[in-house]
Amino acid sequence: MKKEEIKELSIQELTARIEAAEKAYRELKVAHAISPVDNPAKITKDRREIARLKTVLRQKEIAAASASK
Repeated sequence: MKKEEIKELSIQELTARIEAAEKAYRELKVAHAISPVDNPAKITKDRREIARLKTVLRQKEIAAASASK
């Protein structure tokens, strides 16, 4: 998912995507611990995607808090 697409999501959509991405990431980590994954770079890619989602979510939360003041 590109940065522009992430920025267009609402706070609720971001929260849902983060939860889904974290669940998939945990499952991938467990699968990799049991037997090597075909593409281990996907672990890093997923972790960075979660970080991007959390960053945009936090930016939106800060913007909403400052707008309500």
